[in-house]
Amino acid sequence: MKQKIYILGVVTVLIIFLGTIFKVNHWPGAGWMLTIGIAALVLLFLPLAVINHYKAHGNKQNLLLHIATWLTGFVVFTSMLFKVQHWPYAGVLLTVGLIFPYVVFLPVFIITISKNKNFNIYNTVFVLFLLAVNSVFSALLALNVSRAMLHDSFNISRHYNSVEKVLNQFPANDTKPGVIQKIDDVLKVVGEYKDLILTAERTSTREWENNARDLYRPDSRDAAVDVLLTTGYARPGDKLDISMKALIKEAENTPGCEDLAKSLPAILDLRIKDQDIPSLVHHNVTNIMTWTVIYLDGVETNLKLIKTTL
Repeated sequence: MKQKIYILGVVTVLIIFLGTIFKVNHWPGAGWMLTIGIAALVLLFLPLAVINHYKAHGNKQNLLLHIATWLTGFVVFTSMLFKVQHWPYAGVLLTVGLIFPYVVFLPVFIITISKNKNFNIYNTVFVLFLLAVNSVFSALLALNVSRAMLHDSFNISRHYNSVEKVLNQFPANDTKPGVIQKIDDVLKVVGEYKDLILTAERTSTREWENNARDLYRPDSRDAAVDVLLTTGYARPGDKLDISMKALIKEAENTPGCEDLAKSLPAILDLRIKDQDIPSLVHHNVTNIMTWTVIYLDGVETNLKLIKTTL
């Protein structure tokens, strides 16, 4: 039985290791390997190993410790899988997985060893070391995006801002004043959003447009949401949605702009069907500070391009 458990453990670790290599290199099949490997780890290897150890060395006094050990492994590795796979509620699960060992496993471990007069202090040190390693690894997983992705994002914004500088040199177009006015209204809201966010990030819109650079909290979660709530609307992004929908309605009622009205939701990445979630929130850009600003830069550039074609 013990030999079979060892073999299962080696196979499980190899699958997870290969899945990790595939994931790092963005090769196909990485998700399946990680899912199968971690599922085998928490549902097969860990329970079998814990049961085998309990039968060999366990007693009623440390039964609870064996159960807590399996539960902790299940919660920690499952939360890591959700985070790596970008599945829903990954952030919540990872938070639970981070604190679970300290509020469940560690108290049970301390109570159990306190009843054992012959316990080895080195076992305690080893367990604390593993908990520290788990905390560090979970914190690394909690990082939203890599530094390379952030720098790529800054390059996108630099491109948007370069295009905008060229578009700003075009003369004003008054052939369709209603639509132009609504475009300007959306641009005003976008500018207001950017000013609020960038000011909170210790920079200015002018500095950002001249050279999009690293923000104070580039990958901070929900930082942009907190800032945009100061616009006076119940949900961040509502004001932008309202102005975009007013632009679409104006385009629908303007002769010659019917096709533009049909294309605007896609151009602006605007949600029409789901009225409960503002577009800015739906696109998940509010989870990453940098991507929020880039989304706004994209909207701004697209609208100025439209103005030049009317």
